[in-house]
Amino acid sequence: MNNLELNNLGGIILDSSITVHKELGPGLLESAYQHALCRELELRGIHFRKYVPVDLIYKGVQLEKVYVLDVLVEEAIIIEIKSAEQINPIFESQLITYLKLSDKRLGYLINFNVLLLKDGFRRIVNRF
Repeated sequence: MNNLELNNLGGIILDSSITVHKELGPGLLESAYQHALCRELELRGIHFRKYVPVDLIYKGVQLEKVYVLDVLVEEAIIIEIKSAEQINPIFESQLITYLKLSDKRLGYLINFNVLLLKDGFRRIVNRF
């Protein structure tokens, strides 16, 4: 997927996230937002997978620890969903790590526990 396609898909993700936030508001569990966002993406014809495992390979050996992506959109974009008081820098680091481990170029960190979604929406890139 080229950069233009990724950016266009990112716009759909943003719009879908805003729609979910307007419908549900802040204060719910992450899982509620995840299910609602996935439903919104489904309504827009966007392919996604939830709870996608990512193996940890260290020096050529697969370790037993498996990480789980909240949502993988079109096999290209990772969405990490939060419902926290604020975006902690460790959340961004976590998404960067997921991008590297899964060899993806673009991810979105979305904190739905905010009054305005623009304050909880972060775009994170890896080799974009």
